[in-house]
Amino acid sequence: MIYRSTRSEHRASAPEAVLQGIAPDGGLYVPESFPDFDWQGCLRCPPTEISARVLAALLPGCGDAEGLVDKAYFGKFSTPLLCPLVRVGGLWSLELYHGPTSAFKDVALSVLPRLISEARRRSGIETIHILTATSGDTGKAALEGFHDVPGTEITVFFPADGVSPVQQAQMVTQEGSNVHVLAVEGNFDDCQRGVKEAFAQIKTELPAGAALSSANSINIGRLAPQLAYYFMAYAELLRQNVIRLGEPVDFSVPTGNFGDILAGYYAKKLGLPVGRLLCASNANRVLTDFLRTGVYDTRRPFFTTDSPSMDILVSSNLERLLFDALGGDTAEVCRCMDALSREGVYTVPEAAMERIRESFVGYTCDDARGRSMIRSIWEQQHYLCDPHTAVGFAAAEDYLAETGSKTPLVVLSTASPFKFAGAVLQALGVRPHGDGFRQMQQLSTLTGLTVPEKLRELSRKKVLHRDRIARSAVTEAVRQIVRGER
Repeated sequence: MIYRSTRSEHRASAPEAVLQGIAPDGGLYVPESFPDFDWQGCLRCPPTEISARVLAALLPGCGDAEGLVDKAYFGKFSTPLLCPLVRVGGLWSLELYHGPTSAFKDVALSVLPRLISEARRRSGIETIHILTATSGDTGKAALEGFHDVPGTEITVFFPADGVSPVQQAQMVTQEGSNVHVLAVEGNFDDCQRGVKEAFAQIKTELPAGAALSSANSINIGRLAPQLAYYFMAYAELLRQNVIRLGEPVDFSVPTGNFGDILAGYYAKKLGLPVGRLLCASNANRVLTDFLRTGVYDTRRPFFTTDSPSMDILVSSNLERLLFDALGGDTAEVCRCMDALSREGVYTVPEAAMERIRESFVGYTCDDARGRSMIRSIWEQQHYLCDPHTAVGFAAAEDYLAETGSKTPLVVLSTASPFKFAGAVLQALGVRPHGDGFRQMQQLSTLTGLTVPEKLRELSRKKVLHRDRIARSAVTEAVRQIVRGER
């Protein structure tokens, strides 16, 4: 299994790709070709074995996949199913938030630290510095996975005023001798840009025996585990006799950085009968407009919304899809990425867009519509969802109204509603009271649902990280951490 960069002929083994995170030329690692995969046999397995088989296929050489997965998930998820599939009216909700941080990132970020540790051990590198930009959920999930892991330092950058109170509390209370958490005066795109610049500038300054890597979905080791839950959803629909083997299933995916939905596309590349992938955006609708016009244009207002993990204008993983749609034309990928960096906009040839539209379709849902979805789903189905998942349900509703499709449609439910209790309360027509912790209890009392234990514990934790830096100071902060000065 060989990986190559989206921007040049550079190639790497799976362990090298996981360890590096980003290719030396700034590109993202993609499979040179997808392996033959017994997808039908995979569907007969329990969830952890599905995950192990996917990892063994995509990341050979990164250790014993079965043992790695068992250690990654055992005792961390509140259900042995990992990602339960729940019927909600005429749709299905794939609940990805039953892990330690109550967000879908747990599925991958429980695995990634073990992948990186194994790759580090085999490479002889002494210390890996993990750099992570987060729009809310990745940060805590990465911190949870990497804290106190030998041979690693984990640094998370989050937008100072761009995450929910609960998301912020999860990060700034994180314990660990190898943990650094910094608020950035800007939005997620500023954090992500800063991390990429730090990669480019600091890799030549690292002391002997040190290396940089990433916990964002730009790291193939973070993306690969996410394919598994598409297989899990399909297997459960088979078990429930909703579909027959080989019939397609559509997925609606709340989308910001394009990693979660790209995992669905890669699952399709491995043989899973994935139909249409609905790219569900909030008011920051750059992806929706791109899918409809072929023009990716970030020159627009940035909105802070009820679904902060999707408040993104530069979706890094789209580069991987472009590479695929352009037939591996690295020069054209570079042209697009250079134009994005210089001008904030690029246009994709129509032939490539036609290939993209065979699998992807974009929809948008603003906060008002999202709150309406939360309320109507609760009142009609007695099912509570968070604002990100509501965007996914809205996209599903629009798609069905537009197409009349009879294909089973699964909405990826990406976070517990209690992580965004204030917005959910408002959606239900109730005024939130107090801080985020009181709002969680208020929501529990209103709905009769239980606050996840890890979220309940937050109110008793001490704030340990108070650093706030300018958007231009990310690289220098990383430099200081690498030198042991911060």
